Amino acid sequence: MSGALRIPGTGRLSQAKTARFSFDGQSYAGIEGDTLASALLANGVHLVGRSFKYHRPRGILSAGAEEPNALVQIVRDDARKTPNVRATVQELYDGLAANSQNRWPSLSFDVGAVNDLASPLFSAGFYYKTFMWPKAAWKSLYEPKIREAAGLGVSPDRPDPDHYSSRYAHCDVLVLGGGAAGIAAALAAAETGVRVILADEQAEFGGSLRFESGAKIDGKDGFAWAQAAIARLSAMDNVRVLPRTTAFGYYAQNFVGLVERVSDHLKAPGHDLPRERLWQVRAKRVVLASGAIERHMVFANNDRPGVMLAGAARTFLNHYGVAVGKNVGVYTANDSAYSAAIDLKKAGVNVAAIVDLRDNPTGPVIDEARALGIEINFGRAVIRAGGKLRVSSMTVQPKNGGGERTIPVDAILMSAGWTPSVHLFSQSRGKVAFNDETKRFVPGTYAQDCVSVGACNGTDGLAATVDEAYAAGAKAAKDAGAKAAKETKPKVDASESWSRGMLGAAPGAGPDTTVKAFVDFQNDVTAKDIRQAVHEGMRSIEHVKRFTTNGMATDQGKTSNMHGLAIAAETLGKPIPEVGLTTFRAPYTPVTFGAIVSHARGPLFDPTRRTAIHPWAEAQGAVFEDVGQWKRAWYFPKAGEDMHASVDRECVGVRNQAGLFDASTLGKIEVVGPDAAKFMELLYTNPWEKLEPGRCRYGIMLREDGFIYDDGVVGRLAPDRFHVTTTTGGAPRVMNHMEDYLQTEFPHLNVWLTSITEQWAVIAVQGPKSRDIIAPLVEGIDMSDEALPHMSVREGKICGVPTRLFRMSFTGERGFEVNVPADYGQAVWEALWAEGQKHGATAYGTEAMHVLRAEKGYIIVGQDTDGTVTPNDAGLDWAVGKKKADFVGIRGMARPDLVAKGRKQLVGLKTKDPKVVLEEGAQIVEDPKQAIPMKMIGHVTSSYWSQNCGRSIALALVAGGRDRMGDTLYVPMPDGVIEVEVAGMVFFDETGGRLNG
Repeated sequence: MSGALRIPGTGRLSQAKTARFSFDGQSYAGIEGDTLASALLANGVHLVGRSFKYHRPRGILSAGAEEPNALVQIVRDDARKTPNVRATVQELYDGLAANSQNRWPSLSFDVGAVNDLASPLFSAGFYYKTFMWPKAAWKSLYEPKIREAAGLGVSPDRPDPDHYSSRYAHCDVLVLGGGAAGIAAALAAAETGVRVILADEQAEFGGSLRFESGAKIDGKDGFAWAQAAIARLSAMDNVRVLPRTTAFGYYAQNFVGLVERVSDHLKAPGHDLPRERLWQVRAKRVVLASGAIERHMVFANNDRPGVMLAGAARTFLNHYGVAVGKNVGVYTANDSAYSAAIDLKKAGVNVAAIVDLRDNPTGPVIDEARALGIEINFGRAVIRAGGKLRVSSMTVQPKNGGGERTIPVDAILMSAGWTPSVHLFSQSRGKVAFNDETKRFVPGTYAQDCVSVGACNGTDGLAATVDEAYAAGAKAAKDAGAKAAKETKPKVDASESWSRGMLGAAPGAGPDTTVKAFVDFQNDVTAKDIRQAVHEGMRSIEHVKRFTTNGMATDQGKTSNMHGLAIAAETLGKPIPEVGLTTFRAPYTPVTFGAIVSHARGPLFDPTRRTAIHPWAEAQGAVFEDVGQWKRAWYFPKAGEDMHASVDRECVGVRNQAGLFDASTLGKIEVVGPDAAKFMELLYTNPWEKLEPGRCRYGIMLREDGFIYDDGVVGRLAPDRFHVTTTTGGAPRVMNHMEDYLQTEFPHLNVWLTSITEQWAVIAVQGPKSRDIIAPLVEGIDMSDEALPHMSVREGKICGVPTRLFRMSFTGERGFEVNVPADYGQAVWEALWAEGQKHGATAYGTEAMHVLRAEKGYIIVGQDTDGTVTPNDAGLDWAVGKKKADFVGIRGMARPDLVAKGRKQLVGLKTKDPKVVLEEGAQIVEDPKQAIPMKMIGHVTSSYWSQNCGRSIALALVAGGRDRMGDTLYVPMPDGVIEVEVAGMVFFDETGGRLNG
């Protein structure tokens, strides 16, 4: 048996397919096709959770993604525990295990319910006014307890064993929403032959047709028509149909994020199936058919289990075959609730009474309800619901006051009207407009190539919705480049029509300050909280939202926003449009971290990049370090050597003979085009127009604010072609920086940018013997100093493969950088290594490279700079073109604070004890005896032991550093104060003679 409240002959599920499940350890039976919510209701379970702040008993409010109360934890095993799953969305499968949340020790007896009794202490904005005294209690008492109480559900504490996938997709027309409007729009677009994607968050398409018993399209029941139309769309090659897929975010340039629930509904998902799939879709046109969300009535105790939306009760009946109660009351200001009462009455459920806040409404549904013998009470209000763990009664009173009457019920169905779902439209940066006649916010000014259709556009009536959507789908296809096709527009034969409802609090919701009439169920916000926020000075709806938390978190105001807005407007005495509407933020519904991260976790969290020479270094026993995403050889220890001994040997070897270094990770960008030189002039501080082909120049790139952004050597290969090098970690951002300026600031320049970092392996050969090692292997390049002076580049061959050979140095020695296609990188390295062994060459790693460059005072951007260093601060004024009229950062460099005296400048430091090596990051002071906190005048940026210098060396940023040459400063450390002398930045070969051998 699948539940005592399952009504034979109703719904669309097959009784033959039973599924066993458990809730809080209690076993129940449902039917395949149920949601957890419908299965619980079929078994008479209404109490499913406790509220966030007051821990009040809560039941199922809705039948869809707007559900604020029925948030449960789904448990597959110890590693698969998913909190905050909406029971109205979770599909039932055999063996499903669910637990309620936010309660202890049990759902029916929750100690936290004491908060409800103490609610005067937790009124709106209480967290801004409390926990301030005593000050010491914040860290030891308040913060730990608040953190312990915060949130709903319990986060998983084991690694997620499931896998997730992601896909990029492009289409001509993307239709979001699979109700009548979305299906009609998709049909119109698909018939033209354009590429169409249709997505809907439900397992079955149809939208409100799932519960509308009075809808008929093309001679079929509305839901049957929807299934037939989906089958037709699914059979088309140009259409992709995505059920169980939520559009959670609408971003720039018609980029929409979708999450598809692939296997959450399966009992035993195969290992080949992802749990969820992230779709990142770029569409030429987007059709928004996201429907409307029913509003609840705001009255006292409207949160009792068994009080739910009328449309939800109708869905549970007409789709799932479940009655939400045996003796149901209805409270409404809208015709749609009458349809729910009629359907329940026809199914054999007793409808105790309909309470209609309106005075004398008329219409077919009202006449039908009366004809069925249902008691109707016009001009009356439900002022409170009775019961605790389950609603037991509703107390009715004339809306203008008078005698009260209590009617026993076991469920209350409510409807205050329908709110267009403009979340995605708002996310697209569109501006909503308030329709004063219908009292609804609807799409107004569009910011992207999209259109809203149906209920989300404020369109009433099924026939009008289908007509509008079909026309919009056809137009979207045409705008995307399609030719007109023969129309087969669906014909609406019968439909239901609903009146517009009400906004704000109903009678019985206050202004009595003790009444709990809930506006936002998920955040425990009541009507009196909204009024209190206004009374305490909140005038903007955004401030009211934050003061009360109305419409915040995962709910994003789906059911609460319009009521909260109307109450605030009434309290302020202003029209609703003047108070405004809050911003709807992505995601529309919560998205798992797994779906966002996909495969990027564990070893794949960040891609590991290896150079072509990596296998050789690995075979030689190199120790590697992570530099950005790259694995780089750190040092090459020989037997018995520690890191320091290895680095010392490598540094001495480079200076005395030669060294080979894998520099492939350096960023490399080709700047090509007739305006390449003009572009370089604008992006770098240096002049480039007069740089001859075949020559190189050290370049500095600034941000607009005048601070150093990156640096590197640039070679001019031809009048229209530059080979630009960047720092290893800076390559992606420099490429982005260049492309951004090219597209936005200098689009008139005829230039192309190409990242070539991975196309070229780079082998640095440095040292007195470097030319002797390279020359025998080079073809077509004159290696003499006259033909190939320092800072030159030539193209030719080495070992028979193409090369771009740079004469340059990052060690201060005669040096070359051999660029070869990456496929030949290891082979050329091995050839150079074999030749190098004849001359005593050594392989050296990044640590030795750092020491060698520091000995010569060469900076590393990001280590010796910190984002606030100018060329002058770094001693690089010589690299700024004095006659240049413009480049990025030229105005920033001239700011008064960037040319003021006393700025931190890069200088060298020598410890008074040459054997003491400073710690990088250590702070520098003038007077070590001053009171704490000391005035710090700088910090150490680079520090090493230099075997070549026979002492420690360091670079530092020091206030007014160049005016302090020879001065003694101090570096306070835990073990004592270290004396240092301010010195020049060059510690080895100050004249630079070794560059030419």
